[in-house]
Amino acid sequence: MVAVQRPRRSVLYMPGSKARALEKGRSLMADALIFDLEDAVTDDKKVEARQMVVEALQKGGYGKREIIVRVNGLDTEWGLEDIKAISRTTADAILLPKVENERQVLNLVDLMNKSGAPESMSVMCMMETPLGMLNAKEIAASSERISCFVMGTSDLVKDLQARHTRERLPVITSLGLCLLAARAYGIGIVDGVCLDLNNDDAFAEICVQGLALGFDGKTLIHPKTISVANSTFGPSKEAVEKARSIVAAFEEAKKQGQGVVVLDGRLIENLHADEARRLIAYSDAVIALEQSA
Repeated sequence: MVAVQRPRRSVLYMPGSKARALEKGRSLMADALIFDLEDAVTDDKKVEARQMVVEALQKGGYGKREIIVRVNGLDTEWGLEDIKAISRTTADAILLPKVENERQVLNLVDLMNKSGAPESMSVMCMMETPLGMLNAKEIAASSERISCFVMGTSDLVKDLQARHTRERLPVITSLGLCLLAARAYGIGIVDGVCLDLNNDDAFAEICVQGLALGFDGKTLIHPKTISVANSTFGPSKEAVEKARSIVAAFEEAKKQGQGVVVLDGRLIENLHADEARRLIAYSDAVIALEQSA
């Protein structure tokens, strides 16, 4: 049995206070949508935005897209009511900002349970502070409800007193710590946003870098970037065909009592076959998601 995480090639932030954005999300080809009640909403619109998001979820129409709601932190006047309200909806996950320790996650989970959140509703953690980076392992291990880390590289760069660079060297250590924790505990992880919407080449390069580092996908701030993220983080037809060849060759070798096989001059072992099976299953999940849109 191959465990496959749901596709998160493209994860688009949408302001919870914008009715037009919430409506448009029903037709976008993003794998996941984050309805944002935090940074994208001014203080005077917080309560109104919460109700708009609840009503949008009641209306539905988002297909199989993963719907995530970023709530305000529990240290704000809106966080508690956000969690209570969203726990009673059909949202797939609650995204908690500025997670720095296990206690924050457990407090959220406790409130979700008390508010009637279904078992299927997961917790996602914004990883965006130096302390969050240092405690990534503790956070990843804190609850079975956690499904994904969401990198908040904009706030992280600010707190590090670093700079945004094309190569992202100032945050490589932080990204690596979170990737290690996510993979060690079997949860998803998506890369931070790219703030420069005028440089398509730079965005494409950063997506390729994120894929190489091991991210499942990228968080986005504009719909025009969805297609590049999907194509970069999604398996190509050639890769899937190669994976099927690897599985077929390995299974044939097993029938003959062999634990390894050479395919196109490359030694294929069990680990390669497992990765090929994972890629095939992931491709099937992507196809199913796109067909439901």
